[in-house]
Amino acid sequence: MSLNVETHEFMIPEKGVKQPTDIAEKWEKSEAYRDLLGFIGAMNNAVKNKKMRDEYHVSEMMEKLVSIMDAMSQWIDEIPPIDQPQRFGNKAYRDWFKRLQENANGLVRDALGEKYARAVDEVSVYLIESVGNSTRIDYGTGHELAFVAFMCCLYKIGALTESDAVATVFRLFARYLEVMRKLQLVYMLEPAGSQGVWCLDDYQFIPFIWGSSQLLDHPRLKPKSFPNPEICESFSKDYIFLGCIQHINKVKTGPFAEHSNQLWNISAVQLWSKVNSGLIKMYKAEVLSKFPAIQHFLFGSLLTLKPAT
Repeated sequence: MSLNVETHEFMIPEKGVKQPTDIAEKWEKSEAYRDLLGFIGAMNNAVKNKKMRDEYHVSEMMEKLVSIMDAMSQWIDEIPPIDQPQRFGNKAYRDWFKRLQENANGLVRDALGEKYARAVDEVSVYLIESVGNSTRIDYGTGHELAFVAFMCCLYKIGALTESDAVATVFRLFARYLEVMRKLQLVYMLEPAGSQGVWCLDDYQFIPFIWGSSQLLDHPRLKPKSFPNPEICESFSKDYIFLGCIQHINKVKTGPFAEHSNQLWNISAVQLWSKVNSGLIKMYKAEVLSKFPAIQHFLFGSLLTLKPAT
């Protein structure tokens, strides 16, 4: 349900999970946790059995939001990596990040228009949080969660509606993924809090959830087929999950079973429906209940730590 933007009291989001016990006692009982999980589930349902090249509704608002991602991508071209001795964590990323910090409010204000102007200061914080950390020059699933929060807030204020659901995943989130991959490769961002080969992927998690929903009833593509590079090459433009695997194959070397052990295990699951429900459970356990990720999450008036009723 969207709220009244003219009367709602917005606030700048701030940290609320201060110690590990807050995860079970506050966070997992909060409105924010319920709303974010609900949003992930709603988008999961929206793209069920749909291909990215299918026809779907794209609103004017959606086009404007995607143009924010385009601007961020353009800045990467304008701020090249610098020569430095260490391979990871190119310091030019800090200049790029500073540009986003300085321009995020303006970008979001231009996209949302006058009607939603009062929400801009709160919503744009999640955009800044979604691209990585400029001190550590890293990026991970906590930052990805901030982008989920950004999109969720756009629904809460009414800027996006139910008819935008498919485009939210196939246009806005897919474009965000492209920009994040570009950032990772150009500035060699460290994976934030990566569990190495035991994690699903060094950087992302959500695209595997929504991507597996696209494949639920696919007549030919089964989970066992995704480690095959030729399958990914043929179908990556239609299926987010396969696009993720294709990206991993490009940036990692050696046997798939070694560099992506968790994904290799998932390929042994018989049904996409089991993969999809299993990934949602894994996301709750490996991302949403982990203090190192959630301690950085910011709570405002739209995503609050108040207990869910």
